[in-house]
Amino acid sequence: MIDKSKNTQALDLSYLREMSGDSNEFMIEMLEAFLKQTPIYMADLVDAVKAENWKAVSEYAHKIKPTFYYIGREDAKEHMQVMERNAREGVELEKIPSQLEEAMEFVTILYKQLETAKASLQ
Repeated sequence: MIDKSKNTQALDLSYLREMSGDSNEFMIEMLEAFLKQTPIYMADLVDAVKAENWKAVSEYAHKIKPTFYYIGREDAKEHMQVMERNAREGVELEKIPSQLEEAMEFVTILYKQLETAKASLQ
């Protein structure tokens, strides 16, 4: 489950800062890549859920989840991990559409947080 209280807080970029050697330029590039790739992955995930293609759901959730960790949103990473596991194992499939809806609401907020974080690094 996504922790909605974190939606109003600044992102914790400590992992990204450590990974980048404290390079704002590198961090901005990573945030831009996230902003560019995540909507594509999320659209693919939506299509896979609509088609009830559980193998694809598992694969797309797997692709998305590490990026949430990089920006300090362990809660969202775990949310994707649950979707990935359920789709892969074929369990609680009826919950996946509502989990996806929660994730879609979250990423809309996340994109704004990423833009704010990017602006603060420039």
